[in-house]
Amino acid sequence: MTMRAGDKRRLGTTKLSVTALSMGCASLGGLYAPVSATDALATLEAAWECGIRYFDVAPMYGLTRAEHLLGQFLRETPQHHEAIVSTKVGRLFANDRPGRRLPPEPPKNPLDPGWQNGLPFRESFDYSYDGIMRSFDDSQQRMGTDRLDILFIHDIGVLTHGERNAALWRQLTSGGFRALVELREAGLIGGFGLGVNEAEAIAAAMDEVHLDCCLLAGRHSLLEQDALPLLDRAHRQGTAIVIGGVFNSGILATGTAAGGKFNYSDAPADIVRRTEELARICAGFDVPLGAAAVQFPLFHPAVVSVLVGAKHPDKLRQSVGWFEEEIPGELWQALQENGLLAAAALPEI
Repeated sequence: MTMRAGDKRRLGTTKLSVTALSMGCASLGGLYAPVSATDALATLEAAWECGIRYFDVAPMYGLTRAEHLLGQFLRETPQHHEAIVSTKVGRLFANDRPGRRLPPEPPKNPLDPGWQNGLPFRESFDYSYDGIMRSFDDSQQRMGTDRLDILFIHDIGVLTHGERNAALWRQLTSGGFRALVELREAGLIGGFGLGVNEAEAIAAAMDEVHLDCCLLAGRHSLLEQDALPLLDRAHRQGTAIVIGGVFNSGILATGTAAGGKFNYSDAPADIVRRTEELARICAGFDVPLGAAAVQFPLFHPAVVSVLVGAKHPDKLRQSVGWFEEEIPGELWQALQENGLLAAAALPEI
C-alpha cells in the first residue's frame, strides 16, 4: 500500500479527522536526551511542512515543557486551526519549592525513563472528577488555547501503578469518566479515551463507558501483536485506535547495532534476534526496517493514525520518508511465512 503522511482518516464516530501519520511530542520533553527549544520548534515545523496535522502531547512530557512548546508553535503558525491536538489527563503538576506541601513523590514509573531538560515540577496522579477538570484547564493555560480536541486518560493500569491501581481506578470510575463525558457533551472536547501501554486497561474502560478513541503505545508493532483481540473489539465498537511506540522505543528504527532500546530498556537477547531477522528479510526487498515498522499498524481497520516522535527535523523527515515508501506485498507475506507476524495481523494482500 502507498500512503501519504497527510492522508486524512475519520476518528471513530467523532466529527474529527486526523492525519494517517501524526507527531508524538514526548521527545520534545527531553526523552533520553536534552532537546533545545530551537530544535523542538524546527521539528514541529518540519512535521507541518510534511503534511502532519495531528499532534499528541501530555503534561508528563518534560514535566509540562512539551505542552508549552507545542502551544507556542501552533499559536504562531498560520492556519493553525487545521491542527488536531490530543493531550492527557490523570497527572497534576506543582512546583516543588521549599515550604510547599506536595503529595508524596510517586514511586518510580518503569515506563518513565526520565526527562533530561524537564521543568521543575513534581507530578501527582489524580483521576478524580476534580483532577480531570483541573488537568484540562491547566493544559489549556500551558498551551495558550481554548480548544483541545481529544483527552486521553494517561497511564491508568497495573503496569504503571502496581498495587495502587485499584484505588486510582475507583477515582476514574466514580468521577473521572463523568468529567470527560460532561466535557464531550458540552462540546469542549471532540472525544476522549485512554492513552496507555496496556491493552487490558483499554478493555476494562470499554466496559465502563463509550471511548471515542484510544492511544495504545508499543503493543502493536512488528515485535508485538498480542493486542489484536483488543483492536478487533475496538473496530466492532467504533473506537478508533492511534498506535504509538511503533519502533518499540527505538530498536525498530535504529536496529540492534545502535544499542537497541526495547520498551524503554536495553533489548533482551530474544528481541535482538527477532529484530535482526526482521531486518534481514526487509533488506532482501530493499526496504528499510523502519519503513515496515511505521506502516505495519495501519493494516488493521481500527487503526487511524500512527505516532512518530523526533528531536530533530531530519529524524522527523526520515520517518515521513519511511511512511511514504512503497512496500511490496511480498515483503509482508515473507514476514508471515517466517513466523514474524501473527496470522491475523494482515488482511489478504
